[in-house]
Amino acid sequence: MEAIVDTTLSTKPRNATHWSTRTLAESVGTSHSTVHRIWSAHQIKPHLIRTFKLSKDPHFTEKLRDVVGLYLNPPEHALVLSVDEKSGIQALDRTQPGLPLKKGRCGTMTHDYKRHGTTTLFAALNVLDGEVIGSCMKRHRHQEFLKFLQLIDRRTTAELDLHLIVDNYATHKHAKVKEWLAKHPRFHFHFIPTSSSWLNAVERFFAELTDKRLRRGVFRSVLDLIEAIDAYLEKRNQDPKPFLWTKTADEILDKLAPLYANNV
Repeated sequence: MEAIVDTTLSTKPRNATHWSTRTLAESVGTSHSTVHRIWSAHQIKPHLIRTFKLSKDPHFTEKLRDVVGLYLNPPEHALVLSVDEKSGIQALDRTQPGLPLKKGRCGTMTHDYKRHGTTTLFAALNVLDGEVIGSCMKRHRHQEFLKFLQLIDRRTTAELDLHLIVDNYATHKHAKVKEWLAKHPRFHFHFIPTSSSWLNAVERFFAELTDKRLRRGVFRSVLDLIEAIDAYLEKRNQDPKPFLWTKTADEILDKLAPLYANNV
């Protein structure tokens, strides 16, 4: 057993990137079912791999503590909004009608599709109650971002400060945006570290939207797509659910420390 575990973890076959149960069984002189049993017992899965990218932001720790602090201890008399754009959402129509779900058979849809254009969804997730302010636009330049900031301004209580968590996309730092922010002092931007989209809570909403409404949707026009997104937002906001952040900054830094140590 130890030999199989050690061989799996510390070596690779000559002509492949990873072991299979049969190639390893042949190499060590046992059955593939034995290899499978040992791998299962130790939760070893050579056929799977997870991708990652560590942030090289020189102010990573400072920004992390700032954003996580907003999640765990939001300021009084203020709203915390996680803001981002989901660009390039495609209006995809299938080339043939699929078959519906039935007992013993999943629903079907063709692997190919017709493209009818794209839209960009600007979204601001209220971290406290889970409500989302959203707007679809043709492009995602600073002009559209300014329109979205104006929408946020209209849709939120004027007496409250607004703390917006945003990424480092150039649009968010455009001179015209900075000029607008100077005239609207209740808006405060908090930038996440580079390559750290997981720190922006609105990404959870985008994943939910994709899984529940977009991935298997059939849209015959961009207008059809936008109407579907707007309907999803309206329905969700009738009974919003927040995404609760539970990890402290110290817990996150402790978990990331071994990764940074191995990537110096």
